[in-house]
Parts: sequence; structure tokens; C-alpha cells
Amino acid sequence: MSKSQYVLTLSCQNRPGIVAAVATYLFEHGADIREAQQFDDAETGKFFARIGFDLLGPTSFAALREGFAPVASPFSLNWTLNDHTTPRRVLLLVSKFDHCLADLLYRWRIGELEMTPTGIVSNHSVETYAGLDLAGIPFFHLPITRDTKMEQEGQIWALVKETKSELVVLARYMQVLSDALAQKLNGRCINIHHSFLPGFKGAKPYHQAHTRGVKLIGATAHYVTSDLDEGPIIEQDVERITHADTPDDLVRKGRDIERRVLARAVRYHIEDRVILNGKKTVVFAS
Repeated sequence: MSKSQYVLTLSCQNRPGIVAAVATYLFEHGADIREAQQFDDAETGKFFARIGFDLLGPTSFAALREGFAPVASPFSLNWTLNDHTTPRRVLLLVSKFDHCLADLLYRWRIGELEMTPTGIVSNHSVETYAGLDLAGIPFFHLPITRDTKMEQEGQIWALVKETKSELVVLARYMQVLSDALAQKLNGRCINIHHSFLPGFKGAKPYHQAHTRGVKLIGATAHYVTSDLDEGPIIEQDVERITHADTPDDLVRKGRDIERRVLARAVRYHIEDRVILNGKKTVVFAS
């Protein structure tokens, strides 16, 4: 977990002097660098970096951010500079299966995920989650039908804005977002896919896998895009199975994989460890 107060991420075409210019600027404004990771992509010639730091001098964070633009301009940097003293605001979407939601709430309660849940949105009623402690988090029941899909998505988008949510997590939310909503949430909506992509798509993926006699099952967390299940992948994991495993065994093991993969992806995002690299990501995992 990041222990730095502030995190700077950047990407650009690689050229000499980037690290020197950034480090000099931070030093001159009282920053104490606590973490630094970088990656040179040999295929694209792009440079990526994540720098975590504390501020020890008189410069305010707002002034530091404002003053960074002239440093970034000569290198055409794509950059973010975020305050990690305030937890990231996260809206959680869920359908009938609640294992990922339960896991995220548990990790939030114990301090593993430094976030503020702004709400739980479901196309099922709150009674569906009677076994969960929702900890007073606002719950929004937004039922959906084929005829009301656009209206329901309008309500979701209104909630994102009203709650000032910085990230939307589809914690086994079993509805396909429209292209319009996916574009609005570009780079800040994470989905957990119950398969090691690319893999078995459609209904009952674990039953399909069982029929094919696979030896590994997995899960994939990725950013949501207008291309269904084709967004940039953040995290994946697998587990070995055998001929003796039944479809129910695969479902049980799959739930465990989904929980840990989604939790890692959410943590990487809220800690600014993920940088988009075209259709891929660079993940500075801790």
C-alpha cells in the first residue's frame, strides 16, 4: 500500500531529461520522494513513471500541481498528480451475486482499501443482501428492463455526479453498459470478468470450461470500454483444477479468484498504480 501523501504518474515518448526535470522540480518545491517506479516500453518507445512523495516545504499541493504544467509541456507529458491523504470516492454496482461486494466492503472496513464507498447500486432490491452489513452506505435500487435501460443508466450517471464518485466498480454487476455510459466512465470503471480473458464467453462459463476439460480457470479485471470485455486488462489470476472437479467446484473456486483479482485491481487504481498504454496497461504493483 502506498504510504506517500501524493502521487505523480506520467507517460510520454521517451527522451533524455524527463526524470531529471521532474525530480528537480519536486526537490525545489520541498517534496521528499518516497517511491519511484518507471518503465520504458521498447515496442512503443514510451516512458511511464509513478512517483510517490510527501511535501515537507512551504509549497501547497495546489501550488505544486499548478506549477507542474510548465515542466510537463516540453516533454508532452500525460500526467496526473493526486492527493492520497483523502480516500478515493468509489461507487459500487452489483447484481445478485454478492461475493465481490462483500469482499470489497470487508477490505475497506479493515483499511486494506483506502476508499470511501459513496453508494451501492443494484438492479435487485436491498433484501437480496440481507446477509451483508452495508454499514450505512446509501443503497440505490435501480431495476432495469430492456425498455428502461437508458433511463436506468441515466440514473446511474446522475449518481456518479451527485456523489462525486471518482471510480465505478462493477462488482459482478450483470448488466452490459451502453456505449454512451462506457465512454463517460472511460478509465474510471472497473469490471470483473468471470473468465481468464480471452476465454469462454456467454452463459455458464464454468460449465463450458468443465465440458471442455480445462485445467486452469481464472478471472480478469479490466477497464470498461464500448467493446464488450475488451477493455485494458488491469489484473488476472488463475487456479489449477483437475478432472475430478465438478461445475460447482469450479464456481466455488471461481468466486475466490474473482474476489482477489477485483480487490487487487481496485487497489491498484485508487493508489494510482495503473497507467493506460493504448489497449494495454502498465501496472506498478506494490
